[in-house]
Amino acid sequence: MEQYEPDRLSPARAAAMRRSFTSGRAALTRRSLLRASAGGALAAGGLGTLSACGIPPAGKTEGGVSSDDRSKKEKVVDFSNWTEYMDVDESGRRHPTLEAFTKRTGVKVKYTEDINDNGEFFGKIQPQLSAGQETGRDIIVLTDWLAARLIRLGWVQKLDPANLPHAFANLSPQFRNPDWDPGRAYSYPWQGISTVIAYNKKALDGVEVKTVSDLLDNPKLKGRVGFLTEMRDTVGMVLLDMGKDPARFSDDDYDAAIARLQKGVDSGQIRRFTGNDYTADISKGDFAACLAWAGDVVQLKADNPDVDFVIPDSGYITSSDNMLVPNKARHKTNAERLMDYYYEPGPAAQLAAYINFVCPVDGVKDELAKIDEDAANNPLIIPDKAMQDRSRAFRSLSPKEETAYEEKFAKLTGA
Repeated sequence: MEQYEPDRLSPARAAAMRRSFTSGRAALTRRSLLRASAGGALAAGGLGTLSACGIPPAGKTEGGVSSDDRSKKEKVVDFSNWTEYMDVDESGRRHPTLEAFTKRTGVKVKYTEDINDNGEFFGKIQPQLSAGQETGRDIIVLTDWLAARLIRLGWVQKLDPANLPHAFANLSPQFRNPDWDPGRAYSYPWQGISTVIAYNKKALDGVEVKTVSDLLDNPKLKGRVGFLTEMRDTVGMVLLDMGKDPARFSDDDYDAAIARLQKGVDSGQIRRFTGNDYTADISKGDFAACLAWAGDVVQLKADNPDVDFVIPDSGYITSSDNMLVPNKARHKTNAERLMDYYYEPGPAAQLAAYINFVCPVDGVKDELAKIDEDAANNPLIIPDKAMQDRSRAFRSLSPKEETAYEEKFAKLTGA
């Protein structure tokens, strides 16, 4: 098994994480700033904690470490998730799907919204996991890059397929085989996060936008275009526009994508790089078009009829937030039962109707239509096969690659 060795972040990677914490996807609650009152910015001391402990180097492991599974004796499961990432009733205090799970199984869910960003949460659990101790959690939800690192370190447990029949059968094809967890041996997606092109019809005033090239090259959009501060989303979309696969690109491909973006910066075509604050720009028309996250676009469209989106023919970037069972979890079987429950169409539909992110569960559309027909017909929530086929993931990076790539991206964005 790989040995964890703390290392300090390079300035570029520290800056990248700081961007993510303060303005990128990590700064969002999972219902987005459009509906949630609480933000996900880095808590005091979070970056310092992460810098001190470092990010573990990638490498191969033999898998996680189990503990004495007390699921039969203790009818409980401890579930840590992001804020505003679970259905609630009108009172805002109860979670209907969790209560239904408990009623059916007798397993009580201790649900805690204690994940505000990946780095801060890593700082919470790293001391226990690196010491071979339990974290007090049976399920944690982490974004792709951090889920990959915990798997490589051997800090999460291999899942038992016998306890996950619905998950195995109903997982959407676009999420089945990430390069960091082929076949989903250690993880299952909680929700998907897609990057698309959003536009303001009024601000476009008849100008057609269908591709990333339109954003970068159409002189009629000069100074009215936005790209994201998240490197994987922005560079991934440019790579796709160049005909490159974000899952298999080379250093030269990456440099070519950066060069295309740099040209847009130098010419004034790109107004600025943003985190979630693009929502105000696109709504007001300060941006005529920009890269955007699908969960935001769903809400933007509901609030402003001028806002819409397009999926480029070249494809779009999708990542996911993923459920994992950490080492030494006391209730692994109960955790797997809860994971599997959210891959049943009924509970999956209830969840999708509330949080409006990409549902990773196949066969949920009819159930969702009973709750919210508009949501069921929204390809940003329930992608059809054609849209799924255009979905691409940004490949895993080695620590060396991540440092080099973030340095170049930081120079581009002025971070």
